[in-house]
Amino acid sequence: MYNQLLKKYATSEELLEVLVRHSGQVAEMAVAIARRHPELGADEEFVREAAMLHDIGIVRCNAPAIHCFGDEPYIRHGLIGSEILIAEGLPRHARVAERHTGTGITVEGIREQNLPLPLRDYSPETIEEQIICYADKFFSKTKLGQTKTAEQALASLWKFGDESARRFNHWHEMFA
Repeated sequence: MYNQLLKKYATSEELLEVLVRHSGQVAEMAVAIARRHPELGADEEFVREAAMLHDIGIVRCNAPAIHCFGDEPYIRHGLIGSEILIAEGLPRHARVAERHTGTGITVEGIREQNLPLPLRDYSPETIEEQIICYADKFFSKTKLGQTKTAEQALASLWKFGDESARRFNHWHEMFA
């Protein structure tokens, strides 16, 4: 299901490769977390599917380094992905796409940074959303195949403020 959707929306073979490789890494880690922590009650199959689709919105963004030549700012890729997945009849998957950027984006963050997003909270809520968001921080779309350490992932989040780093650390304690 997810491979068909990625193929449907990818605008080039290069972009499809970025989506499949990056999302595959995220899915592998997220499923491993769900298996390692059955006490969390995460839906493993949903985690795999949603992790594979979480970045589908990049197809409409302007990010040439990852073969994206759309018109939208990259910060909107979660919202765009949500819109795509809702249109495809996948509202639960859409929530993951919408809420995976950084460690989530708050209304305050949108205001403070003047982000081009509707004023609402985009923070992961369900355990599946949190697991996928956490796993995503370990993999870059520009350095496919490489895995960041927790320290490197955390360092990349400081630019988003203390709350983002605190949330990542909390997840690290829960999931590592």
